[in-house]
Amino acid sequence: MARSAKQKAAEAVPLTPNRERPRQPERYQASKEELLGFYKQMLLIRRFEERAGQLYGLGLIGGFCHLYIGQEAVAVGLQSAMTVGKDSVITGYRDHGHMLAYGIDPKVIMAELTGRAAGISRGKGGSMHMFSVEHGFYGGHGIVGAQVSLGTGLAFKHQYSGDGGVCLAYFGDGAANQGQVYESFNMAELWKLPVIYAIENNHYAMGTSVERSASEPDFYKRGESFQIPGIQVDGMDVLAVRGAAETALEWTRSGKGPIILELKTYRYRGHSMSDPAKYRTREEVQNYRENQDPIDRAGKDLLALGVGEDELKAIDKEIKDIVVEAAKFAEDAPEPDASELATDVLVERY
Repeated sequence: MARSAKQKAAEAVPLTPNRERPRQPERYQASKEELLGFYKQMLLIRRFEERAGQLYGLGLIGGFCHLYIGQEAVAVGLQSAMTVGKDSVITGYRDHGHMLAYGIDPKVIMAELTGRAAGISRGKGGSMHMFSVEHGFYGGHGIVGAQVSLGTGLAFKHQYSGDGGVCLAYFGDGAANQGQVYESFNMAELWKLPVIYAIENNHYAMGTSVERSASEPDFYKRGESFQIPGIQVDGMDVLAVRGAAETALEWTRSGKGPIILELKTYRYRGHSMSDPAKYRTREEVQNYRENQDPIDRAGKDLLALGVGEDELKAIDKEIKDIVVEAAKFAEDAPEPDASELATDVLVERY
Protein backbone atom coordinates (compact mmCIF):
# COMPACT_ATOMS: atom_id res chain seq x y z
CA MET A 1 0.00 0.00 0.00
CA ALA A 2 1.45 3.36 -1.01
CA ARG A 3 2.35 5.75 1.80
CA SER A 4 0.64 9.13 1.94
CA ALA A 5 2.57 12.39 1.78
CA LYS A 6 1.73 12.93 5.46
CA GLN A 7 3.24 9.55 6.40
CA LYS A 8 6.39 10.30 4.41
CA ALA A 9 6.75 13.64 6.14
CA ALA A 10 6.36 12.02 9.55
CA GLU A 11 9.11 9.51 8.73
CA ALA A 12 11.46 12.16 7.34
CA VAL A 13 14.83 12.53 9.04
CA PRO A 14 15.09 15.86 10.94
CA LEU A 15 17.36 18.48 9.43
CA THR A 16 19.58 18.49 12.51
CA PRO A 17 19.32 15.06 14.22
CA ASN A 18 20.94 14.36 17.60
CA ARG A 19 22.37 17.83 17.86
CA GLU A 20 22.47 20.00 20.93
CA ARG A 21 20.08 22.91 20.85
CA PRO A 22 19.98 26.09 22.92
CA ARG A 23 17.51 26.14 25.77
CA GLN A 24 14.10 27.61 25.12
CA PRO A 25 14.13 31.29 26.13
CA GLU A 26 11.96 32.47 28.98
CA ARG A 27 10.44 35.92 29.24
CA TYR A 28 12.88 37.99 31.29
CA GLN A 29 11.79 38.67 34.85
CA ALA A 30 12.75 42.32 35.18
CA SER A 31 12.65 44.25 38.41
CA LYS A 32 10.60 47.44 38.46
CA GLU A 33 13.81 49.48 38.15
CA GLU A 34 15.03 47.43 35.17
CA LEU A 35 11.72 47.66 33.37
CA LEU A 36 11.60 51.40 33.98
CA GLY A 37 15.03 51.60 32.34
CA PHE A 38 13.84 49.62 29.32
CA TYR A 39 10.73 51.79 29.09
CA LYS A 40 12.75 55.01 29.14
CA GLN A 41 15.14 53.72 26.47
CA MET A 42 12.32 52.67 24.16
CA LEU A 43 10.52 55.95 24.70
CA LEU A 44 13.73 57.86 23.99
CA ILE A 45 14.09 56.04 20.66
CA ARG A 46 10.43 56.71 19.78
CA ARG A 47 10.54 60.43 20.61
CA PHE A 48 13.96 60.87 19.01
CA GLU A 49 12.79 59.29 15.76
CA GLU A 50 9.62 61.35 15.72
CA ARG A 51 11.74 64.49 16.05
CA ALA A 52 14.13 63.27 13.35
CA GLY A 53 11.16 62.86 11.03
CA GLN A 54 10.15 66.46 11.71
CA LEU A 55 13.67 67.76 11.06
CA TYR A 56 13.80 65.81 7.81
CA GLY A 57 10.54 67.46 6.74
CA LEU A 58 12.07 70.86 7.51
CA GLY A 59 15.07 70.10 5.30
CA LEU A 60 17.56 69.93 8.18
CA ILE A 61 18.40 66.28 7.49
CA GLY A 62 19.63 65.43 4.01
CA GLY A 63 20.01 62.17 2.13
CA PHE A 64 18.31 59.02 3.36
CA CYS A 65 16.66 58.64 6.75
CA HIS A 66 15.27 55.33 8.00
CA LEU A 67 13.25 55.55 11.21
CA TYR A 68 13.04 52.83 13.87
CA ILE A 69 9.54 53.62 15.16
CA GLY A 70 7.81 50.40 16.23
CA GLN A 71 10.96 48.29 16.53
CA GLU A 72 12.25 49.74 19.80
CA ALA A 73 11.89 46.55 21.84
CA VAL A 74 14.41 44.73 19.65
CA ALA A 75 17.37 47.05 20.19
CA VAL A 76 16.63 47.66 23.87
CA GLY A 77 15.95 44.02 24.67
CA LEU A 78 19.06 42.73 22.95
CA GLN A 79 21.57 45.43 23.77
CA SER A 80 20.60 45.67 27.43
CA ALA A 81 22.12 42.20 27.76
CA MET A 82 25.37 43.09 25.98
CA THR A 83 28.53 44.30 27.71
CA VAL A 84 29.64 47.70 26.41
CA GLY A 85 33.37 47.75 25.74
CA LYS A 86 33.60 43.96 25.58
CA ASP A 87 31.01 42.99 22.99
CA SER A 88 30.48 44.54 19.55
CA VAL A 89 27.37 45.59 17.64
CA ILE A 90 26.97 46.16 13.91
CA THR A 91 23.84 46.97 11.93
CA GLY A 92 22.42 48.27 8.67
CA TYR A 93 21.21 51.72 7.74
CA ARG A 94 18.28 51.84 10.24
CA ASP A 95 20.76 52.53 13.00
CA HIS A 96 19.63 55.45 15.19
CA GLY A 97 17.72 53.22 17.61
CA HIS A 98 20.62 50.84 18.04
CA MET A 99 22.94 53.69 18.97
CA LEU A 100 20.49 55.11 21.49
CA ALA A 101 19.96 51.66 23.00
CA TYR A 102 23.71 51.51 23.66
CA GLY A 103 23.54 54.68 25.73
CA ILE A 104 25.18 56.97 23.20
CA ASP A 105 24.43 60.68 23.70
CA PRO A 106 21.33 61.74 21.70
CA LYS A 107 22.98 65.10 21.01
CA VAL A 108 25.84 63.65 18.97
CA ILE A 109 23.46 61.31 17.13
CA MET A 110 21.13 64.18 16.20
CA ALA A 111 24.12 66.31 15.23
CA GLU A 112 25.25 63.53 12.90
CA LEU A 113 21.80 63.33 11.33
CA THR A 114 21.97 67.04 10.55
CA GLY A 115 25.53 66.84 9.21
CA ARG A 116 27.22 68.84 11.96
CA ALA A 117 30.85 68.73 13.03
CA ALA A 118 29.75 67.71 16.54
CA GLY A 119 28.17 64.55 15.14
CA ILE A 120 29.46 61.15 16.14
CA SER A 121 30.97 60.69 12.66
CA ARG A 122 31.88 64.39 12.42
CA GLY A 123 28.87 65.07 10.25
CA LYS A 124 30.16 62.98 7.35
CA GLY A 125 28.24 59.78 7.93
CA GLY A 126 24.72 61.08 8.24
CA SER A 127 21.77 58.88 9.06
CA MET A 128 23.14 55.61 7.71
CA HIS A 129 26.80 55.60 8.77
CA MET A 130 27.33 56.15 12.47
CA PHE A 131 30.19 54.64 14.46
CA SER A 132 31.39 54.59 18.04
CA VAL A 133 34.41 52.36 18.48
CA GLU A 134 34.48 53.43 22.13
CA HIS A 135 31.14 51.69 22.63
CA GLY A 136 31.97 48.78 20.31
CA PHE A 137 29.42 50.04 17.79
CA TYR A 138 30.69 49.47 14.24
CA GLY A 139 27.97 51.02 12.05
CA GLY A 140 25.57 51.86 10.31
CA HIS A 141 26.06 50.31 6.78
CA GLY A 142 24.23 51.29 3.62
CA ILE A 143 24.94 48.18 1.52
CA VAL A 144 22.20 45.64 2.18
CA GLY A 145 23.62 42.64 4.04
CA ALA A 146 27.21 43.88 4.05
CA GLN A 147 27.22 44.21 7.84
CA VAL A 148 26.66 40.46 8.21
CA SER A 149 30.06 39.63 6.73
CA LEU A 150 31.70 42.47 8.66
CA GLY A 151 30.04 41.29 11.87
CA THR A 152 31.34 37.79 11.25
CA GLY A 153 34.80 39.36 10.99
CA LEU A 154 34.25 41.15 14.29
CA ALA A 155 33.33 37.79 15.86
CA PHE A 156 36.57 36.34 14.50
CA LYS A 157 38.43 39.24 16.13
CA HIS A 158 36.81 38.39 19.48
CA GLN A 159 37.78 34.74 19.11
CA TYR A 160 41.32 35.46 17.88
CA SER A 161 42.10 37.93 20.65
CA GLY A 162 40.45 35.80 23.32
CA ASP A 163 38.67 38.83 24.79
CA GLY A 164 35.47 36.91 25.57
CA GLY A 165 33.37 39.26 23.46
CA VAL A 166 30.40 38.44 21.26
CA CYS A 167 29.30 40.26 18.11
CA LEU A 168 25.64 41.13 17.66
CA ALA A 169 25.00 41.51 13.92
CA TYR A 170 21.63 42.96 12.95
CA PHE A 171 20.01 42.62 9.54
CA GLY A 172 16.51 42.61 8.13
CA ASP A 173 14.24 40.20 6.31
CA GLY A 174 15.30 41.71 2.98
CA ALA A 175 19.01 41.31 3.68
CA ALA A 176 18.35 37.70 4.73
CA ASN A 177 18.10 36.82 1.03
CA GLN A 178 21.57 38.15 0.19
CA GLY A 179 24.22 35.60 -0.79
CA GLN A 180 26.97 36.97 1.44
CA VAL A 181 24.80 36.21 4.47
CA TYR A 182 25.10 32.48 3.81
CA GLU A 183 28.82 32.62 3.11
CA SER A 184 29.10 34.23 6.54
CA PHE A 185 26.90 31.57 8.15
CA ASN A 186 29.11 28.83 6.76
CA MET A 187 32.34 30.39 8.00
CA ALA A 188 30.89 31.28 11.40
CA GLU A 189 29.76 27.73 12.09
CA LEU A 190 32.93 26.13 10.74
CA TRP A 191 35.04 28.24 13.08
CA LYS A 192 32.48 28.35 15.93
CA LEU A 193 32.58 32.14 15.98
CA PRO A 194 30.85 34.03 18.81
CA VAL A 195 28.21 35.85 16.79
CA ILE A 196 24.49 36.42 17.27
CA TYR A 197 22.72 37.01 13.96
CA ALA A 198 19.67 39.12 14.81
CA ILE A 199 17.15 39.21 11.96
CA GLU A 200 14.73 42.09 12.44
CA ASN A 201 11.76 40.77 10.52
CA ASN A 202 9.51 43.82 10.14
CA HIS A 203 7.57 42.04 7.36
CA TYR A 204 8.60 44.29 4.49
CA ALA A 205 11.87 44.39 2.55
CA MET A 206 11.53 48.00 1.45
CA GLY A 207 8.06 47.67 -0.07
CA THR A 208 7.94 43.92 -0.70
CA SER A 209 6.23 41.67 1.82
CA VAL A 210 7.99 38.61 3.22
CA GLU A 211 5.34 36.40 1.61
CA ARG A 212 6.32 37.69 -1.83
CA SER A 213 10.10 37.72 -1.34
CA ALA A 214 11.01 34.72 0.82
CA SER A 215 10.43 31.09 -0.08
CA GLU A 216 11.14 30.27 3.59
CA PRO A 217 9.44 33.02 5.60
CA ASP A 218 10.55 31.60 8.98
CA PHE A 219 13.96 33.21 9.04
CA TYR A 220 15.09 31.52 12.24
CA LYS A 221 15.33 28.31 10.19
CA ARG A 222 17.71 29.83 7.65
CA GLY A 223 20.82 28.51 9.43
CA GLU A 224 19.72 24.88 9.71
CA SER A 225 21.65 23.67 6.67
CA PHE A 226 24.78 25.18 8.26
CA GLN A 227 24.00 23.55 11.63
CA ILE A 228 23.26 26.97 13.17
CA PRO A 229 20.31 26.88 15.59
CA GLY A 230 17.61 29.53 15.43
CA ILE A 231 14.95 30.94 17.71
CA GLN A 232 11.88 32.98 16.77
CA VAL A 233 11.06 35.78 19.20
CA ASP A 234 8.20 38.23 19.75
CA GLY A 235 10.09 41.39 18.84
CA MET A 236 7.29 43.62 20.12
CA ASP A 237 7.85 42.48 23.73
CA VAL A 238 11.04 43.88 25.29
CA LEU A 239 11.09 41.22 28.02
CA ALA A 240 10.71 38.37 25.51
CA VAL A 241 13.59 39.85 23.52
CA ARG A 242 15.76 40.22 26.62
CA GLY A 243 15.04 36.60 27.55
CA ALA A 244 16.11 35.45 24.08
CA ALA A 245 19.26 37.57 24.36
CA GLU A 246 20.17 35.76 27.58
CA THR A 247 19.81 32.39 25.83
CA ALA A 248 21.81 33.50 22.79
CA LEU A 249 24.66 34.95 24.85
CA GLU A 250 24.79 31.81 26.98
CA TRP A 251 25.15 29.75 23.78
CA THR A 252 27.81 31.86 22.09
CA ARG A 253 29.89 32.61 25.20
CA SER A 254 30.17 28.89 25.94
CA GLY A 255 32.00 28.34 22.65
CA LYS A 256 29.14 26.70 20.74
CA GLY A 257 29.34 29.08 17.83
CA PRO A 258 26.75 31.27 16.12
CA ILE A 259 23.02 31.46 16.75
CA ILE A 260 20.17 33.12 14.86
CA LEU A 261 17.43 35.14 16.50
CA GLU A 262 14.47 36.11 14.35
CA LEU A 263 12.73 39.08 15.94
CA LYS A 264 9.15 39.42 14.66
CA THR A 265 8.65 43.16 14.75
CA TYR A 266 6.99 45.94 12.77
CA ARG A 267 7.86 49.41 11.53
CA TYR A 268 5.08 51.99 11.63
CA ARG A 269 6.61 54.36 9.11
CA GLY A 270 7.72 53.73 5.53
CA HIS A 271 11.01 52.10 4.64
CA SER A 272 12.58 55.56 4.50
CA MET A 273 11.25 59.11 4.68
CA SER A 274 10.60 59.05 0.93
CA ASP A 275 8.37 55.96 1.15
CA PRO A 276 4.59 56.58 1.37
CA ALA A 277 4.10 52.89 2.33
CA LYS A 278 1.09 52.37 0.06
CA TYR A 279 1.84 48.64 -0.15
CA ARG A 280 0.08 47.98 3.17
CA THR A 281 -3.28 48.94 4.60
CA ARG A 282 -3.95 51.60 7.22
CA GLU A 283 -5.82 48.93 9.20
CA GLU A 284 -2.72 46.72 9.37
CA VAL A 285 -0.57 49.50 10.80
CA GLN A 286 -3.31 50.57 13.22
CA ASN A 287 -3.67 47.01 14.49
CA TYR A 288 -0.01 46.89 15.47
CA ARG A 289 -0.16 50.34 17.05
CA GLU A 290 -3.22 49.54 19.13
CA ASN A 291 -2.60 45.92 20.07
CA GLN A 292 1.14 45.20 19.94
CA ASP A 293 3.00 48.45 20.55
CA PRO A 294 6.16 47.63 22.55
CA ILE A 295 6.06 50.80 24.65
CA ASP A 296 2.40 50.39 25.56
CA ARG A 297 3.03 46.76 26.51
CA ALA A 298 5.91 47.73 28.79
CA GLY A 299 3.76 50.50 30.24
CA LYS A 300 1.05 47.99 31.16
CA ASP A 301 3.66 45.78 32.84
CA LEU A 302 4.85 48.80 34.83
CA LEU A 303 1.31 49.64 35.91
CA ALA A 304 0.99 46.07 37.18
CA LEU A 305 4.18 46.60 39.19
CA GLY A 306 2.72 49.64 40.90
CA VAL A 307 4.00 52.48 38.71
CA GLY A 308 1.34 55.17 38.40
CA GLU A 309 0.01 56.85 35.27
CA ASP A 310 1.36 60.19 36.52
CA GLU A 311 4.87 58.76 36.73
CA LEU A 312 4.67 57.47 33.16
CA LYS A 313 3.51 60.88 31.97
CA ALA A 314 6.40 62.51 33.84
CA ILE A 315 8.83 60.13 32.14
CA ASP A 316 7.41 61.06 28.75
CA LYS A 317 7.90 64.77 29.49
CA GLU A 318 11.46 64.12 30.68
CA ILE A 319 12.26 62.23 27.47
CA LYS A 320 10.68 64.90 25.27
CA ASP A 321 12.85 67.53 26.97
CA ILE A 322 15.97 65.47 26.25
CA VAL A 323 15.03 65.19 22.57
CA VAL A 324 14.21 68.88 22.24
CA GLU A 325 17.59 69.70 23.76
CA ALA A 326 19.32 67.30 21.35
CA ALA A 327 17.59 68.90 18.36
CA LYS A 328 18.53 72.40 19.51
CA PHE A 329 22.14 71.30 20.03
CA ALA A 330 22.21 69.90 16.49
CA GLU A 331 20.63 72.97 14.91
CA ASP A 332 23.04 75.32 16.69
CA ALA A 333 26.19 73.28 16.01
CA PRO A 334 28.42 74.38 13.10
CA GLU A 335 28.86 72.37 9.92
CA PRO A 336 32.22 70.68 9.31
CA ASP A 337 35.02 72.79 7.87
CA ALA A 338 35.80 72.18 4.21
CA SER A 339 39.18 70.73 5.25
CA GLU A 340 37.30 67.76 6.77
CA LEU A 341 36.78 66.42 3.26
CA ALA A 342 40.31 65.03 3.36
CA THR A 343 40.21 63.51 6.87
CA ASP A 344 39.24 60.00 7.95
CA VAL A 345 39.77 58.72 4.41
CA LEU A 346 42.88 56.60 4.86
CA VAL A 347 44.51 54.86 7.82
CA GLU A 348 48.21 54.22 7.34
CA ARG A 349 49.81 51.29 9.14
CA TYR A 350 53.56 51.18 9.70
